[in-house]
Amino acid sequence: MRFLMLNWRDPENPLSGGAERVTLGYLGALAARGHEVFWFANDFEGAAPETTIQGIRILRGGGKGSSIFKAREWYRAQPRFDLVMDQHHGIPWYAPWWCGTNCVAYIHEVLGPIWDAFYRWPWNAIGKSQERWTHWLYRNVPFWTACESTRDCLQANGVRNVSIIRYGVHTVALPELPAKVLPGLSDGILQKETKGTKDGVLKLAMVSRLAPNKRIDHGIETLRELINRGVNTHLQIVGTGDEEGRLKTRASNLPSEAIEFCGGMKESDKDALLKESHFLLHTSQREGWGLNVIEANAMGTPAAVYPVAGLRESTLDNRTGLVARDETPSALADRILQCLKTPGQYEQLRLHAWERAKRFHWNVILPKACDWLEAQGRGERPTAVAEE
Repeated sequence: MRFLMLNWRDPENPLSGGAERVTLGYLGALAARGHEVFWFANDFEGAAPETTIQGIRILRGGGKGSSIFKAREWYRAQPRFDLVMDQHHGIPWYAPWWCGTNCVAYIHEVLGPIWDAFYRWPWNAIGKSQERWTHWLYRNVPFWTACESTRDCLQANGVRNVSIIRYGVHTVALPELPAKVLPGLSDGILQKETKGTKDGVLKLAMVSRLAPNKRIDHGIETLRELINRGVNTHLQIVGTGDEEGRLKTRASNLPSEAIEFCGGMKESDKDALLKESHFLLHTSQREGWGLNVIEANAMGTPAAVYPVAGLRESTLDNRTGLVARDETPSALADRILQCLKTPGQYEQLRLHAWERAKRFHWNVILPKACDWLEAQGRGERPTAVAEE
């Protein structure tokens, strides 16, 4: 069978992120099954017009606003595809109206308020309006996404057929759950422990692009809240992005030993950092799922997150992690402090998070995902519903 993914970024694009990582996972698995797999993406500076990654033929052409036309021009010269996957990032490719074959829409999250993080009025309002209109236009096209919150947003905008296929992760869960001592609280004062900790320090991590919608500043303010409440806390921030300078300025009046900007990291180094941390913090506006939550869980580290789309599904409150009561640093600090007072709860969170992470290894996710995509390519319309 022949498959085509339309996505404005490919894995070699400097702006690529989690969306491209999971896309590569699905397409690589299709190629491994012997299918012909293509990925059309925007051009970028220094990029070759064509390359091959994991058996996937990647074509590039055009930029924002013009790549749709380049894709159509290239497509007309190709043999028939069995399935075209139209990946939405705020703006779609409108493939159902020009591909002439089976087509599904692939979306990570409904942007909604994320438009406000990147654009001022009136462009943010225009973006949100066209997104709702686009979903209504696509209402009869099968959609594929990773979580229930995105499904509910799509259905609220008129989409009729939404399948849920979870993201997989390359991070393999530790073979055994190592001991990790959580510093305890006594009357609001941190008790120092030495075994498995750094002199009683509560170790937090954030792993993310440093972009406005990720709200890394909320993680910094959560750190400040904990310090102000007498908790000896250290936060490590892994990632790069345009917000780095602003975030460093925001953190400049914190104790220098309390925060560290680590920049980009190799996967092995990132895993080691997550393994040593007590919690992963995630304060994004919304996510398609939250890959780094499961990656942290695989290392035996629960997440403490905001109650937003995607993170509500990747983190099960009081089972595999902590979900704040509202989207404020104070509320997130409250949940962490509650856990510090009950270290037995922390051990249960670690155990359940670690066990659950095993269900999101690619070798578990990909067979079902490929079966569903092949069925779509045959013109069948099954609806996939992910397990918890």
